[in-house]
Formats: sequence, C-alpha cells, structure tokens
Amino acid sequence: MLDFNHRPGFAERVNETIDAALTAENASRPPRDYLGGSRLGHPCERALQFEYTATPKDKGQEFSGQLLRIFAIGHELEELAIRWLRGAGFDLYTQKGNRPDGGQFGFSVAGGRIRGHVDGIFAAGPEGFGLAVPALWECKTMNAKNWRACVKDGVAVSKPVYAAQIAVYQAYMDASVPGISAAPAVFTAINKDTAELHHELVPFDAGLAQRMSDRGVRILQATDAGELLPRVAQARDFFECRFCPWAARCWSLPG
Repeated sequence: MLDFNHRPGFAERVNETIDAALTAENASRPPRDYLGGSRLGHPCERALQFEYTATPKDKGQEFSGQLLRIFAIGHELEELAIRWLRGAGFDLYTQKGNRPDGGQFGFSVAGGRIRGHVDGIFAAGPEGFGLAVPALWECKTMNAKNWRACVKDGVAVSKPVYAAQIAVYQAYMDASVPGISAAPAVFTAINKDTAELHHELVPFDAGLAQRMSDRGVRILQATDAGELLPRVAQARDFFECRFCPWAARCWSLPG
C-alpha cells in the first residue's frame, strides 16, 4: 500500500528543532511582574490588565518559534543601528557608562509596578549637526508597509503606541537624566525588507505622557480592586480583538 502521509524533510525537521528550543527557552523565563511603560499606549486597558497579571493566553496564542525568531532579528538589527550611528559620529549611550555591565537606562515608578528600559540616549551629535541633547533614542524594526506609513505620516499618527512610549519615557527619565524631556527624542525605524532607515525628531508631548501615566495608575488600581476595565470594543470582531491573545477569555467575561 502506498503511504501518502507527510514526512518532514530535513529543513522542516531542523526548523522544528530550533523552534522547540526557542519556545522552551522562552517558557523558562519568569513572567514580568510589572506593567511595561512601552505598553501603556496599547488601545485596550483590559488587555493591559491581562498582560500585567500574566494571565494565561488563549490556547494556541503563546509565542511561536517563528515569532520569537522575528523578535530576535529585530534585536540584532537594533544592535546594527547602534553601530551605524556611532560610526557616523553620534555619541550614543545604550548602557550606563557605555559599559556592557553597566545595565540599561530605565525607570521604575509606582513602587516598581511600572517600569521601562530605553534603547539609548544621545549625548552629542556629529560636529555641526545641531542635535539637542540629552536626547532619548528609540529604535523599532518594521516591514516595508508599516515603514512607509511611518515615513509618510510620522510615528505619532502611524504608530501611536510607539509615540506614547516615547512620551512616557521622556517624562519618567527626566529625573535621572535632567533635560531629556526638553530635547526632542530621536526615533529610528528600520525597514526589515530593504534595510532603509527613517529617523524622526519627536518633541515631548506632555499631555500624552500625563494621559498614559494616568492610565497606568488606573490599571493598577482596578487590578488591585479586582475590577475589570472596559474592553476597547463593543463587538468581538473588532480589529484589535481579532488579534488579541486573550480574546476568548475576555469575551467569556462580563462586559
């Protein structure tokens, strides 16, 4: 009898083994016990509650090996951007004292329950460049479609979650790096498909930072009280809900 069952080829078996190792490594990491400052701009406060409390995701919604590879590639591209900027004459600090053992720059507020780590801080630009410092640096990688939208409309319009992160970081970092909120942040976007670079100066948005700070407090207070904050939408087929890893759990609970 002919056997038409699929037999994994060499490449498929190698990839399965790699992804199994990646997912096992990721599962071994302890979950965050704080609300990430980079996440405060997410449109759904209930999803942020689930994230903050490390609520188990719906079945099949854990990070896949492929997604973990995408994250890792993004990190490596960020390291390349650091090398390129320094090679071009920018004085960019990514670790305290620019030492590998110095630790990332970051902040911790609300008793350590809201924290964030910044990608870098510019201390100077090339001669004659006129870069206001100290300036926050945030770097993101994107596919070509999202990158083009960012270039066309700017980060505040095309990626409001990133804009919220920048504003929050400028606000909270000012205590340890005085003046960082006075200088525009530098936002770098890397096109993963073409290696094109976009750099944007982002002035401090104090109103946005305050709204995001208030939101963080609201999430903590509601969680402490055992209350669920409202969903972002009234229907389960809303765009954000369709891609939410807690959608099934969320829509099984009261409104």
